Amino acid sequence: MSAQQLTYESVLELIRENSREMREEHREFRRSLKEQGAEFDRLMKNQATEFDRRMQETERQMQETDLRIKRTNEEVGGLGNNVGRMVEHMLGGRILDKFHALGYKVDDYTRNHHFRLSKLGIRGEIDLILHDGDISILIEVKLMLDVADVRKFIEKLKEFRIYADARWKDTTRYIGAVAGAVIEEGVVKFAHENGLYTIVQSGEAVEIVPGPEGFKAREW
Repeated sequence: MSAQQLTYESVLELIRENSREMREEHREFRRSLKEQGAEFDRLMKNQATEFDRRMQETERQMQETDLRIKRTNEEVGGLGNNVGRMVEHMLGGRILDKFHALGYKVDDYTRNHHFRLSKLGIRGEIDLILHDGDISILIEVKLMLDVADVRKFIEKLKEFRIYADARWKDTTRYIGAVAGAVIEEGVVKFAHENGLYTIVQSGEAVEIVPGPEGFKAREW
């Protein structure tokens, strides 16, 4: 009887112990869930904060980009006016007299001459044309003049010749000149090699760069 009672009490105690362990495990599980929930909330809060920070940074970058675009558009938009002022500066710098010294009898000029020949897909603009009877000097003006600009102008001169023949059927001879406030290295040499005069800014005036020995202006 005593042994049976001991066994019963032992079993009962074991059940009680298991119950205590289960309750403790349950409490630990709930505590763990709570801690994990707190950690989850913390992580979510951090992510939300980081997301807000990135959004603010993106918005700031977009605003800076918009500002740069606006400034660029303003600069590009004002380019024509700057070129126009440079043409005025050339005329004020007595560019006609400069070509007189080279033997041209230019006595008149045309600014911003637009030309177009739709059937051949030809269109363009000449910044300045100096007139000398049967010769006209077509001038391309750039703030910064590079070799690529000279190449494009040569093609423009060819198109203008086609346009002039179709439009006026005249016998005018055309020669070209390029002008720049800033001229990259090698441009003057390249222009002379292609029979173009080069006009540079010199102090408050403009000068025609002397061509190399044997230089002859190309006619179109």
